[in-house]
Amino acid sequence: MGRKKYLPLLEKVRITDIGAEGNALARVDNLVVFVPMLIPGDVVDIRVIKRRKKYLEGRVVKFHEYSADRIEPRCSHFGVCGGCKWQHLPYHLQLQYKEKQVRDNLTRIGKIELPEINSIIGSAEEFLYRNKLEYTFSDKRWLTKEEVGSDNKYEREGALGFHIPGLFDKVLDIKECHLQPEPSNTIKNAVREYAGRNNLQFFDLREQKGFLRNLVIRNSLEGNVMVIAVFFHDDIEKREGLLDFLASEFPRITSLMYVINSKKNDSLNDQNPILYKGDNHLVEEMNGLKFRIGPKSFYQTNTKQALELYRIAKDFAGLTGKEIVYDLYTGTGTIANFIAGYADKVIGIEYVDEAVKDAKINSEINNIRNTLFIAGDMKDVLSEEFIKDNGKPDVIITDPPRAGMHEDVIKTIMKAAPDKIVYVSCNPSTQARDILLLSEDYKVTNVQPVDMFPHTHHVENIVLLKRKQS
Repeated sequence: MGRKKYLPLLEKVRITDIGAEGNALARVDNLVVFVPMLIPGDVVDIRVIKRRKKYLEGRVVKFHEYSADRIEPRCSHFGVCGGCKWQHLPYHLQLQYKEKQVRDNLTRIGKIELPEINSIIGSAEEFLYRNKLEYTFSDKRWLTKEEVGSDNKYEREGALGFHIPGLFDKVLDIKECHLQPEPSNTIKNAVREYAGRNNLQFFDLREQKGFLRNLVIRNSLEGNVMVIAVFFHDDIEKREGLLDFLASEFPRITSLMYVINSKKNDSLNDQNPILYKGDNHLVEEMNGLKFRIGPKSFYQTNTKQALELYRIAKDFAGLTGKEIVYDLYTGTGTIANFIAGYADKVIGIEYVDEAVKDAKINSEINNIRNTLFIAGDMKDVLSEEFIKDNGKPDVIITDPPRAGMHEDVIKTIMKAAPDKIVYVSCNPSTQARDILLLSEDYKVTNVQPVDMFPHTHHVENIVLLKRKQS
């Protein structure tokens, strides 16, 4: 047997900064130590759990001093639920570290000359800002350290809540989440109680058996609610019993749907939501435009802050009404339709076929006639032939997923040679990587971070790139 690697205990370490993925960091003996759930100013003992070549990863075993900046988290699940890791950090400092994250990524990964970065735009609402939450059922509730360490014996209990970070089959039962407005919590808790009274089996994620699998709740600013109940298999009597209960107890549910998902993963992208009662969509209004949101539609989850994001993208594009604009990764066409009144033609490309259908409907209900939406894989659709057929873009707006853009897409963009590229990103590190590839022909002239997700390390960033003069 090999000798077990010795991992030291680091004593009385002062946290000095916040780094990658929102983890706090300190420096010990010229090595960076990353530790979750801390803030600068905390003084702690750290047990090293992983040793890398250039850094260490650790966990707290003892507090010696709490940061003067530390505040009381609002949520009773803080520290166990992985959703809002910065609730103990004042919001103005959250914004400061997010802005720093953008700057660090663009300079360290992008390695490019930058203009002065605009101050980050904070969210008007720090809580209750989300329009969508997805909960998971589990037949084995996650027990906290306090519960495990107590003398109490806990029977096998079900949970309706969120996954424990890094553990696919462990679910924390959520009593109250402060991210989505009512009736979200009331609906979730009522479903849990109904299931208990009626012996509806919660899902066993490891054994892949059970009845109740997921619960998705969406809402609009007007107060309408969509609920999607996801079952592992169908049982008409039990399914209709739950859905009828929801319909009678919650008249604000204007769209009640269900899915039978027997796959080994929770993704609904390849599933067929079935309408049980009400409408098959919600309608959200933004800047005088109406947007149809179906059960699988992507729509920015912070509705009010999305308006700020789209206004900046439009302003960066600097449209005069004469331009051909390509909107890459258009989703349900929110940006495309938002800017259509300021351009000659807008062409949106999106991988998800259902989203493209919604994008077309969004143009129709707003009487927008200068948009065209195409479904397909971006690297396959966006070709030189496509550009020849649809016209050379004057402006490209791109809002890719966290992984960023495929290198083939970047090459095609550079061949298309638009005057401007407006790059909207939810991941500044992959954005910086892509900008480095574009920097041969383009120069960054404006940078605007936007906070869409208070109490998390996530940050949106919008960059304007202008083509260099040859």
